[in-house]
Amino acid sequence: MLYVVHAYDGTDEAALDRRMAVRPTHLDGVKRLKERNHYVLGGALLNPDGQMIGSMMLLDFETDAQLQDWLLWEPYVQKKVWQTIDIKPFRQAQV
Repeated sequence: MLYVVHAYDGTDEAALDRRMAVRPTHLDGVKRLKERNHYVLGGALLNPDGQMIGSMMLLDFETDAQLQDWLLWEPYVQKKVWQTIDIKPFRQAQV
C-alpha cells in the first residue's frame, strides 16, 4: 500500500538547526528504504523564502505495521524534528 507522508518541523528558533543536525542520518535511512523498495519519492517542504520546514514522502509498505515500524526508527521522529505528521493511504491515478 502507498502512503503519503506530510511531516512538518517545529517552529521554534532551533527547528532548522535540529533538522540540519539530523539530516545526514535521515537521508541514510531513506537510502535503506529505497534499497528495500519502500521509498517512492520525497523531499523537503519549503516556506516562501525557500527554507526547509518539513518533508513529503511517498512510501510503499505491505502493512500498517511496517509503516509504524518505520516511524519508530525514523531519525526525524526520534530527534523531534517533525512535530506534526499526517499520513494517509494513497492510490495513484492510472491515466
